[in-house]
Amino acid sequence: MDKHELASFLRRCRERLSPATVGLPVAGPRRTPGLRREEVAGLAHISTQYYTRLEQARGPRPSRHVLAALGRALRLTDAERAHLHALVGEAVAPPAGPPTEVPDRVLDLIERLPDTAAIVLDAKYDVLAWNPLAAALLEDFSALSPRDRNMIRRFFLRPDDPRRHYGLSHGDAFARFAAGHLRAAATRYPHDRATQALVAELLRHSREFAELWPTHDVTDSRHLVKSIDHEVVGRVEVTCDVLEVPERDQHLVLFTAAPGTPARDALRLLGVVGTQRMTTEDEPGRVSPP
Repeated sequence: MDKHELASFLRRCRERLSPATVGLPVAGPRRTPGLRREEVAGLAHISTQYYTRLEQARGPRPSRHVLAALGRALRLTDAERAHLHALVGEAVAPPAGPPTEVPDRVLDLIERLPDTAAIVLDAKYDVLAWNPLAAALLEDFSALSPRDRNMIRRFFLRPDDPRRHYGLSHGDAFARFAAGHLRAAATRYPHDRATQALVAELLRHSREFAELWPTHDVTDSRHLVKSIDHEVVGRVEVTCDVLEVPERDQHLVLFTAAPGTPARDALRLLGVVGTQRMTTEDEPGRVSPP
């Protein structure tokens, strides 16, 4: 543990934050920039004395729990969290459950793709973010509760609904992929209640899922051509590409059509129709579960 480097790093991270950044009121003038030590300690749920000793290079080695709390309190990036752990000589602990915070660069990307329907999924296939064209092509996710935005739950618990897979073809292949994908996610996050509860719910209420679960058929689909029966523009052939966001264990799914094709014209029409149906309060593309 490099106490002096740790102290310098903590001090620099504290001084760059403003009270407004972390939701604290500004109480009177401040002699130094950034947060006060007692404010960081409060946000991390540790004593001010203990945090002060860390910044003075006199503190004991922080536990993983304290490091995680400091990372949240100081709004550290993934790289900064890794550096904080390295200063203490600790490996970064894996997250307890699938990360749900979508990186800003990914949100910015899907907003700049007007002719591409784009969604972001977490490890258990909760829809975390989407752009307007995805809402028009698949579903207005903003009208759903976070629980109902799970694509795997929707698929297996609505077997008689022709739109259970949003009208997309190759439903049988998705069933096998989804069961294997969820098994892998449950293995990575054995202590995440939401993931384990989803598995239990599907095993209890879906015979199809229960039959696929024991097969251990873990597959990986990255590039597919699918057709979708849409209620407004009819049948559309789209290319589906799945890109990884590895540091968050998330997937960016892109639905595109080749230029000059009827499918491309259909997507452009849906972009107009979808935009007209959106309200200014929706702010698509930046919606995440609480």
